Amino acid sequence: MQIVFLLEQVVNGLVLGGYYLLIALGLSLIFSVGGIVNLSHGAFYTLGAYVSVTLGKYLGFTAAAAISPFLVGLLGILFERFILRRFYREDPILSLLVTFGLAMVAEQAIRMIWGAAPLPASMPGALRGPVMVGEFLFSKYRLLMLAIVVVILAGIWMLLNKTSFGRVVRAGIQQPDMVAALGIRLQPYMTTVIVLGVGLAALGGALFAPITIVHPAMGAEILTVAFVIVIIGGLGSFWGVILSALLVGVVRGVTIHFYPPAGTASIYVLMFLVLMFRPRGLLGERIEKFE
Repeated sequence: MQIVFLLEQVVNGLVLGGYYLLIALGLSLIFSVGGIVNLSHGAFYTLGAYVSVTLGKYLGFTAAAAISPFLVGLLGILFERFILRRFYREDPILSLLVTFGLAMVAEQAIRMIWGAAPLPASMPGALRGPVMVGEFLFSKYRLLMLAIVVVILAGIWMLLNKTSFGRVVRAGIQQPDMVAALGIRLQPYMTTVIVLGVGLAALGGALFAPITIVHPAMGAEILTVAFVIVIIGGLGSFWGVILSALLVGVVRGVTIHFYPPAGTASIYVLMFLVLMFRPRGLLGERIEKFE
């Protein structure tokens, strides 16, 4: 029974890692193309949760979870146009400070609109309860989340590797000067990547809202874990972030199984060990700044 329970924790860790991946992958994409360390990424995650819970009262959970990332993603257009675009060629510390300030403003705006008290969220009755898979017991909702993450990852991989859009984005990451010399403007591609990254963060908030506490500061909590995942995986690495998210989820799940108080600390120990032997992260590459 101990082995079965341990394997359950490993699978639950993979589910948790998949959830983390939605936030970390968007953060990594924005950095890869724009060289922007986006400290306001957690604010979009929080907005996704709040918008989903609010719309869910009128449209139901499924429709709200689908519409929320789209609406928050539209904010990404304004975010890129009026804020990030000013800092692509500036010292990265400036964009870091500005996005940190934006995160603080967004958190206080959420308090003003929805209040400081936690917001109750619920999931459809059909998704509640466990499901037996052989000898293993899993949450229906968490398995659904994992399936959604897999589908989204497949879609993003296809977009980046099998389309002309993806070829330009990848070329812009590695050789921005060459792309500019060919007369291709990277700006529209950058806007699209920002919207995609923001939408992924909002989707993470919408999906996690029913199984967590929705409150104004929830973005700051998840942002730290997202940065740890990006650092472990390697800045600019698509597969590195995926591997890192799953590894962090499993390490945390297994640690909680053996020693619950060290669950959170385990991911920071993992980051330290990885950076000690591979400072660029597991699959990190050298990335040129967006020009």
